[in-house]
Amino acid sequence: MNMDTHEDFLGRIRYPGYHDKIMTAEKAAEFIKPEMTLGVSGFTIAGYPKAVAGELAKRARNGEKLELTVYSGASLGEEFDGELARAGALKARMPYQTNKDLRNSINAGMISYHDVPLGQMPVWVKNNFLKHIDVAIIEAAAIDENGNIIPTTSVGTSNIYAEYADKIIIEVNTYVPRCIEGIHDVYSPERPPHTQPIPITKVSDRIGTPYIKCDPAKVVAVVESNIPDNGRTVSPVDDEFRSMANNLIGFLHSEVEHGRLCNPLPPVQAGVGSVSNAVLQGLAESDFEHLTVYSEVLQNSIFDLIDAGKVDFASGTSLTISWDKRDEFFENFEKYRDKMILRPQEISNHPEVIRRLGVIAINTVIEADIYGNTNSSYIDGCRLMNGVGGSGDYCENAGLSIFITKSTAKDGTLSCIVPQVSHVDHTIHEIHALITEQGVADLRGLDPVERANLIIDKCAHPKFRKALHEYLDNAESTCKYKENPVDMQAALNFEKAM
Repeated sequence: MNMDTHEDFLGRIRYPGYHDKIMTAEKAAEFIKPEMTLGVSGFTIAGYPKAVAGELAKRARNGEKLELTVYSGASLGEEFDGELARAGALKARMPYQTNKDLRNSINAGMISYHDVPLGQMPVWVKNNFLKHIDVAIIEAAAIDENGNIIPTTSVGTSNIYAEYADKIIIEVNTYVPRCIEGIHDVYSPERPPHTQPIPITKVSDRIGTPYIKCDPAKVVAVVESNIPDNGRTVSPVDDEFRSMANNLIGFLHSEVEHGRLCNPLPPVQAGVGSVSNAVLQGLAESDFEHLTVYSEVLQNSIFDLIDAGKVDFASGTSLTISWDKRDEFFENFEKYRDKMILRPQEISNHPEVIRRLGVIAINTVIEADIYGNTNSSYIDGCRLMNGVGGSGDYCENAGLSIFITKSTAKDGTLSCIVPQVSHVDHTIHEIHALITEQGVADLRGLDPVERANLIIDKCAHPKFRKALHEYLDNAESTCKYKENPVDMQAALNFEKAM
């Protein structure tokens, strides 16, 4: 054990009552019994517990049948989701995941998975819709003088799990610099009928506490950790990404010119991943100034925009920096700390706040159909990718709801614009504009046939447009009902015909 690291760990535990609860991860894991339900910190591979998970995986590999149900904020890193999935330690998982081994186990029917919009997860827990939480495992940067938890790189649903669990295990992660303390703003509305308006009128408003409230009587273990977040790889920006970014910026300019958007723009939200990251990077080269961000994930592109002097303030629930930029980011953390805030996902994804702020929601999808329905969860309608995430929270309540995808997949052999999506996550009622590298389809106020023609002409790749128009023409001629003409059999056979 590195003595300097260990001394740092001890210095971060400012509540004397926890000193006799310090123990190894192996010992702490003994509080977790088979068939328990765990509520763990973490959101999009940030701020998740790592040390105790490794010990649980060891027990499972040694033959113990754990069958754990795990709730989180969103996806967890390899040290949790990957390790426990491969070890066969999981019975059920929700509400979101991105780990390939966990995904494969879910698709094989080995692990039960329930997909739920991320903003709903804390509400479901508070209303006892789900199994009771036996143990919460929360990663902390420090513990304050009253025993409360200072989170690390995410808040997610950690505050709710700490409140509703019977027992709490705290992992104090010394890899995360102490200077992160102070960027969090933890607040949770009361349950109905006692709910009050959430007093956020601008992105930078603080309404809660810089810590997660914690009942010291429920804390059974404090564990030392020095393991960094696994991080997320960001793909380099290619020509198609640049075209999508340019199309987005052109569309936003048009909205300003026509008086439909103010300038400076309303707060921007962007989904996680390489597409969103690349599209947001394009804003750094635009002439938009004094941008604000009200989103789930604060990723590389957000801080590139801050560096470029484009973003004044950013609010999220998770700080997800790619592994190659992580150390550099923390070394320069002081220049960002006054320009950011991390909230619980119950607030970052709350319809009330999103609607009040008029958020511009920019989310990615696997495919979109010519009528405007989108699919962000399943390949061929049955093979789970990640889950719906928080896109529904935003698109249903945004001032402007934009979905982005490349027009093709599989090296151009498959069209991402199809007659009918194989699975519907977001309906025609939740999308204002669809953007690909080909162009922009503004769908507001259009009937189904008008939408279909516009999406084909503006968003589909040229080599698929003829086939899509032929499908639409056939549907119009054969469908008894002309307002929304659909040929389901032809739609199902579309990709096979390509």
